[in-house]
Amino acid sequence: MTAELAGDIANGAYWVREPSPNAEVLIAYQGAVAPEAIAAVGLLAITSADRLNAGWQAAERARQRGNRGAMSHIERLLQPLSRDCGLVTVLDGHPVTLAWLGAVRGHRTKALGVEHFGQTGTIADLCLHHGIDTNAIIHAANAAAFSRPVRHLRALP
Repeated sequence: MTAELAGDIANGAYWVREPSPNAEVLIAYQGAVAPEAIAAVGLLAITSADRLNAGWQAAERARQRGNRGAMSHIERLLQPLSRDCGLVTVLDGHPVTLAWLGAVRGHRTKALGVEHFGQTGTIADLCLHHGIDTNAIIHAANAAAFSRPVRHLRALP
């Protein structure tokens, strides 16, 4: 592991697959939904939504106090992306946990997650039930992207 990767992980997020500057959609995931997100498309792994948000808020406060060069970790990560790039966030927690990522640079965002708790079943059954399975992630990516569909999809149940 490089020092840069270790720092990114500690700061709250790292690129699993870095997008090209003309990417049409980005998936940002956290937690146990990693296999579903990875199967969907290239992505940003969130290791700490709390640290990532705290850094973003601190940079904003610094800019308000006159430090125009202040930039957070998440701003640096998302900076190369076009504002036309859609963003899908997904985690095995409440969708609002990562929904704020769209506000960082003004990306259209589809936030997926678990809105109701208490269900039991296999991981695959629960992912399907909560709409955080690979197919649902791809549907959200298509909704967030402006152009042609990302790939052929099955209808959502």
